[in-house]
Amino acid sequence: MTDSSQPERAMSISDVAELTGLSTHTLRYYEREGLMFAPVDRASSSHRRYSANDVTWVTFLTKLRLTSMPIAKMREYVELARLGDDSSAERLELLLIHRMNVVRRLEAMTASLAAIDYKIGLYQEKVTA
Repeated sequence: MTDSSQPERAMSISDVAELTGLSTHTLRYYEREGLMFAPVDRASSSHRRYSANDVTWVTFLTKLRLTSMPIAKMREYVELARLGDDSSAERLELLLIHRMNVVRRLEAMTASLAAIDYKIGLYQEKVTA
């Protein structure tokens, strides 16, 4: 169990890049594009200081990008999320539509993989014959 009396450790952009697998450039881009849920805190030196919540948010953004959600749709989701519970229905609809698109792409990829596996099988037969 964590001690909630301890202050949260702020992370540098390089810490977050290492944790998430994103580049510092991508993290800055997400911030510039308004994709962060809340503004990233800054130290007096103007260096970014990320919280654990920021990392959780960036991790979710990464999942959206890995499933080919366009930046414009991600921005729409972020804007809705900032509205709080009042936008739950709209966020649900956006994510359900995105999910349907992901499933459709997965089915196409699975069919393509089957075709590749078939060809591999043909070549393996020729090579071993």
